[in-house]
Amino acid sequence: MMQNVMIVGAGKGGLAVLKLLNETEVLNVQVVIDRNSDAPGIILAQRVGIATGTDWLPYLNETIDIIIDVTGNEKVFQELRNAKSKKTVLIPGSVAFLLAELLEEKEELIQKHQNESYKQELIFNATNDGMVVIDNYGYVIIFNRRAEEMMGVKKELAIGRPVVDVIPDSRLPLILETKRIETNQEMILGNGRKIITTRIPIIEENGTLIGAFAVFKDITEVVNLAEEITDLKEIQTMLQAIIHSSDDAISVVDELGRGILINPAYTRLTGLTKEQVIGQPATADISEGESMHMKVLQTRRAVRGTAMRVGANKREVIVNVAPIIVKGKLKGSVGVIHDMSEIKSLSRELHRARQIIRTLEAKYTFEDIIGHSEEMLLAIEQAKLGAKTPATVLLRGESGTGKELFAHAIHNASDRKYNKFIRVNCAAIAESLLESELFGYEEGAFSGARRGGKIGFFEEANNGSIFLDEIGELPANTQAKLLRVLQEREVIRVGGTKPIAINVRIIAATNVNLEKSIANGSFREDLYYRLNRMPIHIPPLRKRKEEIPLLSELLIQKINRDYGRNVDGVTQSAVSKLINYDWPGNVRELENILGRAMIFMKYNETMINVHHLPELRSKKTGTDIYLSDSSKSVEQKRTLSGMVEAYEAEIIKDTIHRFNGNKTLTAKMLGLSVRNLYYKLEKYKLENNSMQ
Repeated sequence: MMQNVMIVGAGKGGLAVLKLLNETEVLNVQVVIDRNSDAPGIILAQRVGIATGTDWLPYLNETIDIIIDVTGNEKVFQELRNAKSKKTVLIPGSVAFLLAELLEEKEELIQKHQNESYKQELIFNATNDGMVVIDNYGYVIIFNRRAEEMMGVKKELAIGRPVVDVIPDSRLPLILETKRIETNQEMILGNGRKIITTRIPIIEENGTLIGAFAVFKDITEVVNLAEEITDLKEIQTMLQAIIHSSDDAISVVDELGRGILINPAYTRLTGLTKEQVIGQPATADISEGESMHMKVLQTRRAVRGTAMRVGANKREVIVNVAPIIVKGKLKGSVGVIHDMSEIKSLSRELHRARQIIRTLEAKYTFEDIIGHSEEMLLAIEQAKLGAKTPATVLLRGESGTGKELFAHAIHNASDRKYNKFIRVNCAAIAESLLESELFGYEEGAFSGARRGGKIGFFEEANNGSIFLDEIGELPANTQAKLLRVLQEREVIRVGGTKPIAINVRIIAATNVNLEKSIANGSFREDLYYRLNRMPIHIPPLRKRKEEIPLLSELLIQKINRDYGRNVDGVTQSAVSKLINYDWPGNVRELENILGRAMIFMKYNETMINVHHLPELRSKKTGTDIYLSDSSKSVEQKRTLSGMVEAYEAEIIKDTIHRFNGNKTLTAKMLGLSVRNLYYKLEKYKLENNSMQ
């Protein structure tokens, strides 16, 4: 007797249960309930003619045999349990879900099995050999298309029948008994066709026999193949005298793509002997690429100048292959192989050299940037963020802080890293030449212009990056053209009228105060806003003195390589002297000081000491910085980080006093964010006495 079901809850779970029950003939879904009249289960129920409602109580009567609660609400479940009659069964949604999942899994497994069976059938039908497979009871389970042709029996009439009914003289039942392989057995079928067959038992790893199969080939095809090869022998005889005298490697294959002839030059080039080629597929000599012999046999058209690699040594060659056609019938193909390994090697070296040159154009990455101070880490993080976008980046910082290093790193971390990186020092190019160098010029644009014109830096950097150093030095007319590049993404050559579209990432750098330049009229305000979309402030060395020891170590390694020296490092006293200096020239000046010291060191000296360093005059006092005995004794009681922090606190205290406690101006002067300044004021306990 069919059971009536009420489903409470028509969301995702209720929909799944409804679909499941709707396909059974044992259970009848009488009503679907959900507070939401647009629930997916409600919509499906209405579509298939099942009653729906928003409240289950009116439908709870004697005709309901089973209630399935799919709301997941414990309160609803309890209410249903209290309200239902004793004979009505209440099923939680979790149980229904479990049944649904099990049935879905079953359907998936059935579908997967059907797909696998379909794939196997495609493979069996693709082979040129007949194939019959039986189970351990002797019934046919596989009968491929070629077997149909040879036996004259349709697959539908063979599958599921005893093999002896399909092939009366079949020895496959005997194979089930003996479990032995029979190879290359000649057999005459009932239709008079002669075949050669191999019969093999199918045994699992544990020794269980699960069936047997037979693979058979029509002897007529083998005989025809022998005749074709005999015909090719005539061609082989005529060609042999010619090809053996050639310095080019020659190979000949039959119409099935099997090797039938090679010359001595072929063996010298590929390293393959006759035994490795004759009778083997045309792919036997190929280490990279597809067989041109097979391509010619398929298309009946010659191929010329195809590059590929042959032999175990992967020799690079150029291949020409032509079909052999006798009396309109394709008999095979002949290939001539030219050794191109030397030319290819030179081309590869040239390509590699170009790659190296391109790499040298942008040779630094973020790994080359040393910085663990808060300001430097912030700059590095901003630069990494900027590298992942096409936005214009403006690097701001004093001379020698590493702006170009950042520009290289941004390019190499972007998706343009395999394209060009062009560096332009705007202050180093004469004003009269700057415009033509940046934007290029047309032929006849001015006296002395090159024939055919010349592309500018922007065109050369297309799809790559251009680094405009010292952007604040650009003259006014060039600023206007640069603004057009930024706005329109196109350039117009000097003397030209046609705009040229470009896709260039602009990285600009300046060590001057652009805001002051705008105020005095030397820099365009609209260009400033275009460039200043992503400003990155690179702090000067005096604001990150804690990095001097590590910077010194890496700079010494670089100078060792350049000068052929073997200096190990800097003594603690020398480090203290370096830290107490203001470094107006920043990292560039530090490298200069260390390099000068290493030049005048004796070869047996391995550590840079105080006496190796030149006079370092303090910016504030104008006096030489040396450590007296008393100061040495004091400094030895403090760590390097402690000394740096004390120095930093003193600078912040002096600066905020100079600006009468104005934290915004102080942060701007020190190159800090206001948030970072507040952090340092709290760290060094300067908040309460910053106005004193």
